[in-house]
Amino acid sequence: MNINSYLDQFSSVSLDEIKNVQLMNRMDQKFVFQMNDLPFLLNELSDSYNILEVQGQKIQRYKSLYFDTEDKVFFLQHHNSRVNRNKVRFREYVGSGLVFLEVKLKNNKGKTIKKRVKVDSISNTLSKDHQDYVEQVIGKKMDLTPQHWIFFDRITFVDKLYKERLTIDLNLEFSKEKKNGSFQNIVVAEIKTERSSVSSVFKSVAKEKYIKPIRLSKYCMTTIGLDPSVKHNRFKEKVLLINKLKQL
Repeated sequence: MNINSYLDQFSSVSLDEIKNVQLMNRMDQKFVFQMNDLPFLLNELSDSYNILEVQGQKIQRYKSLYFDTEDKVFFLQHHNSRVNRNKVRFREYVGSGLVFLEVKLKNNKGKTIKKRVKVDSISNTLSKDHQDYVEQVIGKKMDLTPQHWIFFDRITFVDKLYKERLTIDLNLEFSKEKKNGSFQNIVVAEIKTERSSVSSVFKSVAKEKYIKPIRLSKYCMTTIGLDPSVKHNRFKEKVLLINKLKQL
């Protein structure tokens, strides 16, 4: 499928032009669907959204290395539906050459708060400065070790009228040492807004294809993909959905 032909329908914006919709403190909703549904969605969205273009590219490559404790406390916080849960990762925005150490918090009001600091490159260990930064954001000392890599291609859209950012992630792959996996044929979309009450054109168009919002963590799903023995009984419905979409 040639996605670029559908993306050419959209007007482009630069990184500088979307600074006002970084939405580091936001409400978000995810949607998971098959690649075959993407052309319909893109055709319906072109009048309402602009597309981010970086160095002539409308699809950007992302590389992330996630960190957790040996007993996977961040994974289990999510699995057990804990409020005020965290994730820690290095993320490289390949097209722009930027790399950040990022700490995400999902608070008890359902908001996602992301804080980050620029770094030179992704590291397999957290330096003292990195550890100090994570401790400052989370509020306590944690012994974190690298877990696994996640790679994907992202298309970023910005609503023309409302303060909303829409990301569409494709070609998701993950690896740890000699183990690896992928979510080929699956698209993960996410709308990010300041408030949950904001109407979204994407959400309306997705509803036409019977695509409903779902709470889903790429880190958690890929953790299970690499180690099916990890506790994940509360994620079983999501795992079944992912497996079904992969096989259709």
